[in-house]
Amino acid sequence: MAKTSLKIVAREKRISRIRKKIAGTSERPRLRVFKSNKHIYAQIINDSTGSTLVAMSTIDKDYSPGEDDKSKSAAARRVGLLLAERARSAGIEKVVFDRGGYIYHGRVKSLSEGAREGGLIF
Repeated sequence: MAKTSLKIVAREKRISRIRKKIAGTSERPRLRVFKSNKHIYAQIINDSTGSTLVAMSTIDKDYSPGEDDKSKSAAARRVGLLLAERARSAGIEKVVFDRGGYIYHGRVKSLSEGAREGGLIF
């Protein structure tokens, strides 16, 4: 096994441990984060129906990097703000945060802070 596949397996184990405890409902859907080396993705999911209610990422057509988005953390904060704006327009105010097996640090933390600034309640 290559080193990268061991990392992926370890992250999948963390995800399953987290998902045992966290579930999104219609009252409080789950805000899920995924990050690649270049982009960050976030979606709000209702687990009882298995549907994605709202999604946003750095490759979304509505996302345009601003002058202050020179770092990936700044871009993640902007994605969080835009996601919160979309969620409020869809009638979602409270969510459960799912960090996706990543450490709550850096881009994941920036995205959650941006979503909180946008009006989402965790």
